[in-house]
Amino acid sequence: MTETRKVRSVSSSPPSLMGVFAHPDDESLLAGGVLARHHAAGARTAVVTATWAPDSRRAPELADALAVLGAGTPRLLGYNDARNLEAAPSQPRLVDAPLDEGVGRLVAHIREFCPDILVGHDALGQLTGHPDHVRTHQITLLAVGAAGLAHLHPEAGPPWQPAALYAATHPESGVGLLGPLLEDVGKRVLAVPDAYVTTSVDVAPWLDVKWRAILAHRGEVARARSLPGVLARRPEAERIQIIRTEHFTRLAPEPTAGDAAQLTT
Repeated sequence: MTETRKVRSVSSSPPSLMGVFAHPDDESLLAGGVLARHHAAGARTAVVTATWAPDSRRAPELADALAVLGAGTPRLLGYNDARNLEAAPSQPRLVDAPLDEGVGRLVAHIREFCPDILVGHDALGQLTGHPDHVRTHQITLLAVGAAGLAHLHPEAGPPWQPAALYAATHPESGVGLLGPLLEDVGKRVLAVPDAYVTTSVDVAPWLDVKWRAILAHRGEVARARSLPGVLARRPEAERIQIIRTEHFTRLAPEPTAGDAAQLTT
């Protein structure tokens, strides 16, 4: 039998980028600047969201945010939220669903979109350690490995191997003003050692786009304890200081000579 495999073409165009995040608004908060930057450079971009159903109240807000970022239409895995069971009431919580099932669902999106780069959560679950963030990190790690192997999830389409996976993260030295703000609303702060960060991107030129994408999540902006809500009630100068730099750790595959898939190019 002859295996059909999608082949990465050599091109001078910017690398395509797919974000994989747990909830609507994670994409805008953690990688909105990088997504906007890649879109502005002419790259294909997309976002997969692990929780909330297509008919839920947050789905239209996600669609609006992705439109602002130029990241296409929502791609929802459709699982229920670990802490908000209105997200997808008829579906299992992401943290309770079989791990390999979630991996297979994500592999299908990877093989269909064929991204050069994936960006997702870090192992800590982004500052607050939300269990959905941690689970999405685990699914993404496994899916990146599985997507390039034809014998794994063959129903998901021809194999495609992304060139790089980056985890959005927060270095200890970069928490700054955000730490006290989260602690004030009863949330913990989990940061990584500075040495863990491999890439920091100044997204100042795309801050307006990033902020408009965050504001598109209107329900979260209205909540006192959510990060969009916390940021919306801070002075502009302080808010800019918090969201203007996005930090990442390259996880897999290992860097190779001549690899063009870089967040900073």
